[in-house]
Amino acid sequence: MIAYIKGPLSYVSDHTAIIDAHGVGYQVHVSSSTLSRLPSRGSEVQLFTYMQVSESGQSLHGFLTQEELRLFTLLISVSGIGPKVASGILSTLSPQQVIIAIVADDAAALSKAPGVGKKTAQRVLLELRDKIKTTDPWENSSDEQATSISAPGPRSEKQDAMDALLALGYGRAEAMQAVLEVADENTSADQIIRQSLKKLAR
Repeated sequence: MIAYIKGPLSYVSDHTAIIDAHGVGYQVHVSSSTLSRLPSRGSEVQLFTYMQVSESGQSLHGFLTQEELRLFTLLISVSGIGPKVASGILSTLSPQQVIIAIVADDAAALSKAPGVGKKTAQRVLLELRDKIKTTDPWENSSDEQATSISAPGPRSEKQDAMDALLALGYGRAEAMQAVLEVADENTSADQIIRQSLKKLAR
């Protein structure tokens, strides 16, 4: 398993980057979003990778962040979604937007990606919503946190927001703290996620 590749960026073409790692050129498939954020040729770059092994051969798919890699592996776990479609989704939507679409049951947002029709988008929502769900993050919390969680704001909305932040790779403690700080009586799950991400990014 190749976790990441690091070295000078030797060549870039449509959805492909070649990285020179100790004299070996690795061809890595990337989304257009990743492609647009690569440094200039000759600059050092690190891509987190997923190796696809199929009957037709092997291929590497690269991502600038572990967050993108995590979402990619989630997307290709959906029946009928391959690396090409998953890359298309991540070319159109950021990992945060994908998670928000799943939590908000927003098939229209996913349908903006190439190769993703209404039925495919619904399948992504159906299969991934269950996969990003966690056990109730509040059940083992301290008395102080338990009191805070009973404050205004539907418990299910906070739970959905917590699931989304955990799926994006944030730690349970920091995600819980962010949700508690931004959630109020009328805040929907996607609003909690957006506000929590802003807070966590500071």
